[in-house]
Amino acid sequence: MDKTEQKAQNVIAMSEFKNDTGFTAIAQIEGYWDALRGTRLMPKRSEIDPRGIESALEFTFVLERIAPGMARLRIAGSHLSDLMGMEVRGMPLTSFVSPGSRRQLSDAMEEVFQRPAVCELRLSAETGRDKPPMDARLILLPLKSDLGDVSRILGCLVARGDVGRAPRRFEIIGARMRPITSVAEVPSEMPKVCHPAEPAVSQDEVVSGFAETKPRFAARPSRTDVPYLRLVKTDE
Repeated sequence: MDKTEQKAQNVIAMSEFKNDTGFTAIAQIEGYWDALRGTRLMPKRSEIDPRGIESALEFTFVLERIAPGMARLRIAGSHLSDLMGMEVRGMPLTSFVSPGSRRQLSDAMEEVFQRPAVCELRLSAETGRDKPPMDARLILLPLKSDLGDVSRILGCLVARGDVGRAPRRFEIIGARMRPITSVAEVPSEMPKVCHPAEPAVSQDEVVSGFAETKPRFAARPSRTDVPYLRLVKTDE
């Protein structure tokens, strides 16, 4: 795929996100999340400790999925409130992007929940009177709730430049989705198989899949044996 086609699809190489100066909070949040999850797909929401991301708290938020493609802010740093000029807790994350980019953000959030995956977005602020240019980065990292479902997101939004007159909304100009895998899902060795010369059980007891071993039953009496039931007829 050539560079012209990449720009047309708004796909930006991951290196372009990480090499930009002024967005160190993005890398800090992702590094913290990655360290918490270890060999798992993702950490739990209850494992997030603000002390571990103290230097990036003002840019950090936690989302709760409330419907397909919709998530609201449960916790949000002061930087997000500055961008909107109001308290943003309880607001949908799509409030931060322009109407033309909201469907793309909704689809990105749903993919983070469903795959699961890590999503990083490159944003550019809408400009106008008292609204100078701003560029921003947004990262979305999946979390499990206390019930075990993937319904939370740990995120970080960093906008660079003068805020000017709020609210400030952004257009999505680049996106990168990275599926995540768990090291624990990959078996370390092949399962052991019993050698035919040394069967662990008799041939009659060998079962496959999730089937249970057949129970042993006593043989039924033959027709020449005494019948199990006998009809007694009387004239009384």
